Amino acid sequence: MLVLLVSCKTRQTTKTTTETNKVATEVIYDFSKEQILQHVKELSSDKYEGRETGTRGAVKAKNYIVNVFKKMGVHPLGSKFEQSFPMPKNEHIEYGENVIGWIKGSEKPNEYIVISAHYDHEGIKNNQIYNGADDDASGIAALFAFAEYFQKHPPKHSVILAAFDAEEKGLVGSYFFVKNPIINKNQLKLTINMDMISRSDQNELYAVGPQHYPHLKPYVEKVQKVGNVELKIGHKEWTYMSDHAGFHQANIPFVYFGVEDHKDYHQPTDDFENIHLDFYVNSVQTIINFFKKVEETSL
Repeated sequence: MLVLLVSCKTRQTTKTTTETNKVATEVIYDFSKEQILQHVKELSSDKYEGRETGTRGAVKAKNYIVNVFKKMGVHPLGSKFEQSFPMPKNEHIEYGENVIGWIKGSEKPNEYIVISAHYDHEGIKNNQIYNGADDDASGIAALFAFAEYFQKHPPKHSVILAAFDAEEKGLVGSYFFVKNPIINKNQLKLTINMDMISRSDQNELYAVGPQHYPHLKPYVEKVQKVGNVELKIGHKEWTYMSDHAGFHQANIPFVYFGVEDHKDYHQPTDDFENIHLDFYVNSVQTIINFFKKVEETSL
């Protein structure tokens, strides 16, 4: 509760409109809404050719992420941002590349929270580009929103911002990261994974993980409501459906934020024009608010 009182940027103020005599809630965000939407639009544009692992579109996306990290003061966790990993032989792709950045904690620099999303998608099929705006340009842009927040509010724990590759090929990049940690695995205290967070007809954002790690449940339940987003704990069956799976197998607690499948899931129509703009920015602020709550704890 303390962090919500200290940080003025997360407050919600109410205004009474004289015309309608209704109370409207104004959300003040920890990031630029214009910039985060521009990042989603950029990464899901045709010039990235669907960002399939091993293609020139994926290389363009990787370079874009590295450049944004640099501009926002994020440092490489190792000697460079890129973490190459071998791909399974049946994929006919030699290597994938994670992008791993970090921000040193101000109070607990040896304890790390991983915040992740994947930048790869389905590529081009039958001459149609699968742009993956929701899946998962939305998550990558949210990483940038976190980086923007940290510029003014340095984290207490060290934070790893991980843009994983080859999620669509079987979570290859994230499993490699967990099995070949750049830092001691015992220092990884929590993973926050974001995969598909930008559209929901019911305005529902789901949190998976507290079903396995009950100590995280109160922090999800006490997150301040942001705009039209209904945050719910559910869908335990998603435990192994995205990049948090490898962390869970390694007994590293996780919370995965995502939405239910929609008609454009893994379709060439998953374009920027089809995401729900207000729901998306409110989802990102909701996830940042969750981070603020866990930052006040001993992980």
